[in-house]
Amino acid sequence: MDDRTCKDVPYIVHESAEARHERREKRLLIAVIIAVVLMFASNAMWLWAWMQYDYSVATEEYTVDLDAGEGNANYIGQDGEIYNGTSTSD
Repeated sequence: MDDRTCKDVPYIVHESAEARHERREKRLLIAVIIAVVLMFASNAMWLWAWMQYDYSVATEEYTVDLDAGEGNANYIGQDGEIYNGTSTSD
């Protein structure tokens, strides 16, 4: 490539190309800012929705009557324990 062809770019062409690049950079910067803001907003919404549930430390005792008919009945309580019913048929 000849050095003369690289140096002979008209000034107005160079300025219009630079203006186009500046507009593109501004749009990309705005897109990045919007993406970051939306990411934080999304995380804040998930945290808010998660905190709406009531997590209690205290345990409550329940009494459950099971009727298995002719077989055994199992009840799995909220604590994960399996309470086996007794068979009424001999």
